[in-house]
Amino acid sequence: MRAKSSKANFTFKTKLGLPTVFLLCASFFLAGLFGSTLIAQDVSGSGGGRARSRLLESTKEESQYDFLPVGETGDDFITKIPFQVLSWYPRARYFPNFATAEQCESIISMAEPSLRPSTLALREGETEENTKGIRTSSGVFISASEDKTGILDLIEEKIAKVTMLPRNHGEAFNILRYEVGQRYNCHYDAFSAAEYGPQKSQRVASFLLYLSDVQEGGETMFPFENGFKMDGNYDCQECIGLKVKPRRGDGLLFYSLFPNGTIDVTSLHGSCPVIKGKKWVATKWIRDQEQDDL
Repeated sequence: MRAKSSKANFTFKTKLGLPTVFLLCASFFLAGLFGSTLIAQDVSGSGGGRARSRLLESTKEESQYDFLPVGETGDDFITKIPFQVLSWYPRARYFPNFATAEQCESIISMAEPSLRPSTLALREGETEENTKGIRTSSGVFISASEDKTGILDLIEEKIAKVTMLPRNHGEAFNILRYEVGQRYNCHYDAFSAAEYGPQKSQRVASFLLYLSDVQEGGETMFPFENGFKMDGNYDCQECIGLKVKPRRGDGLLFYSLFPNGTIDVTSLHGSCPVIKGKKWVATKWIRDQEQDDL
């Protein structure tokens, strides 16, 4: 039946009549118009829209900013350094891929031959003997001017951009290595005058550049984050609170002082023991005054 029907010879003239033909043509025209509208909407609102959006985003990358006139020390370009706010108490920000793997390896190679046991700033009544075990890493100080590769200079400049603290306020980089079992008990980077005596300057902020991945352990921890455990019952060897896992090339910035210059008690921090692997980190302490030893 279908074969015979498909071969039947008929025309709109003999079978349907002109009024019917006109109505059918009008219907096909309207249906085509409606369908083309839907397709156009679909293209502009879905795949084609995304493609156009990407094109516009690409254009924006080049021209979305009207650059302002800059001062003698300003930049005539936009710097994009992604970050994540980890905490407001203390103020801590995380910077993924702050340095390349090659830069990290170069810094490690530069520091490794000169490593020595890390030391502590001692308070009244403390000695090297009675503070053993608090900080068990090895380290060395290297300034950007000593690095002939120029890598530390680039990293230091980048740190200055994200902190908006002048480069000449920073101490030399302290390159540290933590092996299995090594740690740094909780402490403050800022110095309390009541405990350490008068200071010529004060540490405002700390930037940690992780130079290696750590298989297990080695987190930077903030036990008092958001006021946690601040009831006087905290054991400084506990690895609790906000914990930041070291990942090669990533950076961690936190502030030790409030804007009014007082010490933020929630900036207490430490390095959890390394359980598996090695932890390498380059620490930059930044002060409130220019440092003469750079």
